Amino acid sequence: MGAAAPAGLAPLRPVLPGLTRHALIGMVHLGPLLERGHLLDRVVADACRDAERLAHAGFDALVIENFGDRPFYPDEVPAWTIAAMTRAVLAVRAAAPDLATIVNVLRNDARAALAIAAATGAGAIRVNVHIGAAVTDQGLIQGKAHETLRLRRALCPDVRIFADVRVKHAAPLAERPIAEEAEEAHGRGEADALIVSGQKTGGVTDPARLLEVRQAAPCPILVGSGATPEQLPHLLPVCDGLIVGSWLKERGDVLAPVDPARAAAFVTAARLGSPRT
Repeated sequence: MGAAAPAGLAPLRPVLPGLTRHALIGMVHLGPLLERGHLLDRVVADACRDAERLAHAGFDALVIENFGDRPFYPDEVPAWTIAAMTRAVLAVRAAAPDLATIVNVLRNDARAALAIAAATGAGAIRVNVHIGAAVTDQGLIQGKAHETLRLRRALCPDVRIFADVRVKHAAPLAERPIAEEAEEAHGRGEADALIVSGQKTGGVTDPARLLEVRQAAPCPILVGSGATPEQLPHLLPVCDGLIVGSWLKERGDVLAPVDPARAAAFVTAARLGSPRT
């Protein structure tokens, strides 16, 4: 069994309905959408293949995102991207019907993510900058919780919002304690779950930072990057779930297909280390 949670820490909080254990959320990275419209069939087929492998390995949920569309639009993606992602999400949900689905429209188009979730029946969206402002490789990105929350109420009130705190590949515009950011993202920003990551894709998440966020916000806290079997003893005691991408891929290459053996090994290690299964 894994290390015990710090004294006084709340027990596991369900990330998604029906889960009473650490949620294991696998990444489905879509290939380029806008630039390769004539190859969309291949992109969708690859996404379904990865989803099926993650489902077979025992993951609980999937994040589907337009990772192949780099460099990302900062705030608003083209209509084609929304249409292509809607098609991909519907196909992935059919390929892995037992897994919950989370939509992330990079870099920060929460309106598009909500529209896709409403159209496809996805259970949640991920928002990289939900409140505040961050300096990123796309420039300055400002949170639009005031728009996102009102659209959710009108369009799909049951869809959950998973918001990053100190999202990777970014720096806060003004430095302040991460606990304050977490408290506001959940309280004033009404985020249903918070995500804590390392500095970059695949970067190790600091367990101490996870603990700060978990103590500040009474909502599920997710690891957003850097989860490996070796890191699990440090991460499981202070999180409610893990979003896993790079380590699950062939050779650990984020652009490669999901490796079935790696995915199965990760699930086995996580379930053995989780205090509740």
